Amino acid sequence: MKRKRKKAAKQVMIYVLAFALCIYVLAPYAWLIISSISTKTDLLSKPLRWLPRKPTLENYLKIFLGTSGGTTSAANQFKYALGNSFLIAVVVTIIALAAGVLAAYAFARFNFRLKKSLFYSVIITQMVPPVALLIPMYIIYLRMDLTDSKTGLIIIYLSMTLPFVIWIMKGYLTNLPMDLEDAARVDGCSQMQAFFKIVLPLSGPGLASTAIFIFIMAWNEFFYAVNLTSSMTAKTVPVLITEFSSKAGYDFIMAATGGVLASIPPVVLSLVFQKFIVSGLTAGAVKS
Repeated sequence: MKRKRKKAAKQVMIYVLAFALCIYVLAPYAWLIISSISTKTDLLSKPLRWLPRKPTLENYLKIFLGTSGGTTSAANQFKYALGNSFLIAVVVTIIALAAGVLAAYAFARFNFRLKKSLFYSVIITQMVPPVALLIPMYIIYLRMDLTDSKTGLIIIYLSMTLPFVIWIMKGYLTNLPMDLEDAARVDGCSQMQAFFKIVLPLSGPGLASTAIFIFIMAWNEFFYAVNLTSSMTAKTVPVLITEFSSKAGYDFIMAATGGVLASIPPVVLSLVFQKFIVSGLTAGAVKS
């Protein structure tokens, strides 16, 4: 009887903690959505109203139609920033996957001198804080005429995401059995043919989960984008959201609306490919 009570108490505690964690994670996003459909009067009323009296989609129409009202031209530029972010994130994802998977395969399958040292040197770059690299990076970009350009952001984002791809995919590829590759080699395939015909199809979950994380990292990056861009040539969504202001000050409602729209692509990707994310990361975390 006591064991059953203890077991029931543990289950109740788990559910309570899980519920509290969900509230902690989802409450800020829920408030972001509520703010985006509220009026300024409802948002600033005292006592605080959790639900607006008159929900409105006016702020979304301002962004979609490009009419900013009393705010700056940020609403008019939002669609262009959205296109910049999407283009940069897609290009970074494709290049990082193509280069990172090949490097990860080399680390997972081949033995060569300084293998561990090279692998750790790639991973250790993630430990350097971005603020320490900003000034030298800015000087280099000025001399190479890469400031305020999508190419410049793509190069920086690749330096951030490639070590992540190599780290995740090395763990995943290490746990793939070599028997199928050996059989393909016996049948006459070269090393690269075995890689493309055998390894890549088997690496689907790992590739999908890694691609999603790369896309989200490139989509959400703010620090380098805000310091290296100044016009709509390369300005991304996270930077533009900080520019929703008017004569009365910062427009929190329009910023919340932009935040909701900017969060849709990563949220949709995560929900659609949830199974791939879990299976890919789980497989990559297990040592053979």
